[in-house]
Order: sequence, then C-alpha cells, then structure tokens
Amino acid sequence: MHRNQLLDRIDQRIRLAGHNRLALLLFRLGGRQIFGVNVFKVQEVLPRPTLFTMPQLPGGFLGAADIRGRSVPVLDLASAIGQPSDGQANYLVVTEFNRTVQGFLVSAVDRIVNIAVEDVQPPPELGSDPHYLTGVTRYHDELIQLVDVESVLAEALPPPATAVEIVPVAVAGSREVLVVDDSRVARNQIRNVLDQLGLTCTQLSDGRQALDHLKQLVASGQDPVARYAMVISDIEMPSMDGYTLTSEIRRDPALSGLYVLLHTSLSGVFNHAMVERVGADDFVPKYSQQELADRIRGRLSKLA
Repeated sequence: MHRNQLLDRIDQRIRLAGHNRLALLLFRLGGRQIFGVNVFKVQEVLPRPTLFTMPQLPGGFLGAADIRGRSVPVLDLASAIGQPSDGQANYLVVTEFNRTVQGFLVSAVDRIVNIAVEDVQPPPELGSDPHYLTGVTRYHDELIQLVDVESVLAEALPPPATAVEIVPVAVAGSREVLVVDDSRVARNQIRNVLDQLGLTCTQLSDGRQALDHLKQLVASGQDPVARYAMVISDIEMPSMDGYTLTSEIRRDPALSGLYVLLHTSLSGVFNHAMVERVGADDFVPKYSQQELADRIRGRLSKLA
C-alpha cells in the first residue's frame, strides 16, 4: 500500500473511532441478504482472479490467488458460513487481520457505509450452534449482518500442531481479568491463556456491557480497580467499541486506575496512535498465545 494511502486510512480510523463509528464494506453472497465487514480489515476488492492449487492449504480453501506477486489463500465465504448461494462468486475481498492475509469470494460488493456503533446490536442467540455473526444493524431500512471473519478463518484452519506451554504466574492481589470481545473464538482463546496462567475472568461481549458492569460494581460499593488486575478489550464491538470504552474508563475517577490492554485483529499501525489518544496502557495484535501471555505476565509482575 502506498504510504499516502496508509496515512489516509490511519487518519480515517482515528476520526471514526473518536466518534464511535464503524466503517463497513457491504456485500452479498448470492441472495438478497446484505453482509458487512469492517473496512479496515479490507486491503482491496478485485474481480475474481484465477485460482491455483496449493497442496499445503487446508481442505476448506478453494485455492490461492496471485495478488501482486503474493500467494493469497482463498475461501468461498458463502460456503464457509453455510449461506445458501444462488449466484456466482464474482469478487475477491482481500483481508488482513490476525497477522495474516486471506481472500474471501463474494457474489457482489455494494458500498462502504459509516454506522454508529450504538446502532449495531448483538446477533440473535442461536443456542450452542456455531454461527458467524458479530452483530446486526440496519442501513436505509435494510438488515446488515456483520460477519465474524475471525471465526470463519479459525474454523477453516487446523489447530496448531503444538500447543504453547504457559507457566502459571504468581500474583499479589487480584487474579481476575475482565475480558471484553464480541468474537466467541477470541474470548475462548483469551480464556485459554488466562486458565494456563492460573487466572480467572469475567467475559462480556461488547463495550457497553463492560462499562455498565464496571459502573454497577462502583454503585454497589465495590472497587473495580481492586477486583480486576486488568481489562483485555477488543476494539471492534457492537454498542461501544474498545477505543470508546477506554476513553470512558479514563473519564470516570472510579475507573480511571484500571489497566487496559487492547487486543485487536486490526493491523497494529492503526493502533499505536490510538493507544495514546484514548489512554490505553498497551495493545497486542491478535493472535499469539505467547505474546498475549507475556503482556499479561508483564502487567501482573508490576502488581507484586
């Protein structure tokens, strides 16, 4: 990406985050339903390229595409999420998140829109059945389903060949962590690291829930700073994003002492500027068990 384009995207992300808004790329998967994905996970959209086989790709991938001299693995998104499709997948959405680049085939690309984060609602409860939505919203009275591409990719990839061994940590004081993330996959990943470290956690699925929870603790006479050793928060979430949650925590004298680590699938270049702007203590890109464990361990060592 050209440097000026990159700076423009950073500036856009900062402006949107400051107003608690989400930029969405809207697309279709062969039917009338509109889907959306955070535009800041999208590198580019191309007409469907020729795909070639790569023996090492997991079975869920259709193949790979040569994108500017780079081999990009490609998934058919409709098939991956079990969405009935009556059309040809004519476009490739090239995405970057969780430190990887991959492409998703879609039938049509609509437009980019800006949505107020508070207008994004959690997806309907589907019991224990797997689902691939992080939220739903509306644009011009049309329902938009937000696809959890992290879950889609996690389902397509095989589990790691070897698990990272994480040694439990000795903690002076609270052993509880507040985890805020709208992705089921991400919450489970974080909880797994915390379990290995010997820590407990409270899990919530969006920033608004987290802020309400913290304020309720204060109202009941509890001290959130004493209860939680740290807050680990995603950035993209319905109702309230992680940037706004951090800002609200810093504005409240009863909460301002909380240690906040932003844990994001977005490229780190967007977040270095935002950490200082909103008052977060640190951030770590998704997803590395060892790096997340090291950051948590570093925080806890300062509590000893």
